[in-house]
Amino acid sequence: MGITVRQFEQIQKRLQGGVRTAAPVLDQTRGWSASAHQVILGIDPSLRGTGYGVIRAARPYPQTLVQGAISCPAGWDRSRCLVKIAQSLRQTVQQYRPTVCVIEGIFYAQNLQTAIIMGEARGASLLCAAEAGLEIYEIATRKVKQAIVGYGAAQKLAVAKMVQRMLRLAEPPGPDAADALALALTYIQGQSRYGLSAPRRI
Repeated sequence: MGITVRQFEQIQKRLQGGVRTAAPVLDQTRGWSASAHQVILGIDPSLRGTGYGVIRAARPYPQTLVQGAISCPAGWDRSRCLVKIAQSLRQTVQQYRPTVCVIEGIFYAQNLQTAIIMGEARGASLLCAAEAGLEIYEIATRKVKQAIVGYGAAQKLAVAKMVQRMLRLAEPPGPDAADALALALTYIQGQSRYGLSAPRRI
């Protein structure tokens, strides 16, 4: 039995639709499209100990590609610390090729000098992610703790232990690395939780 050209085109469209992948979840108010990202870099910026972690979205649980802290001795000048932070993060991005970066949201420090120093470390981190073309999001610390532990004022040890459990790590990561991994995990959770507000893109 013959078919018309129009019927043939309709069949082709149906066949193409059968293999089409699911569309990413999109927040219309912020333009957030998360499901395309499989390798996520989390950063917990600090002048003396910037935590970082790279995980890959996978089943049955995310895979840890690398995690650690960029440590700078107390005797180093701030400028030297910023250079080390930038160089280390560039190397991490080049080696593991994340497509999205999640960084700790800005907090309100009572000490102005502390806020300035933290801002410098955050700026060095953001620069590395931005120059690599990564999408960058920030999540407030309380939201991360709520997502990982279930309590917005959880202690660092509780966060580290939950991160260890969620990533099937042999031992709890250090506090700085744990916070960075928690940021990346929170981002992944946001892809599958209905109604979870999207992180803020910066």
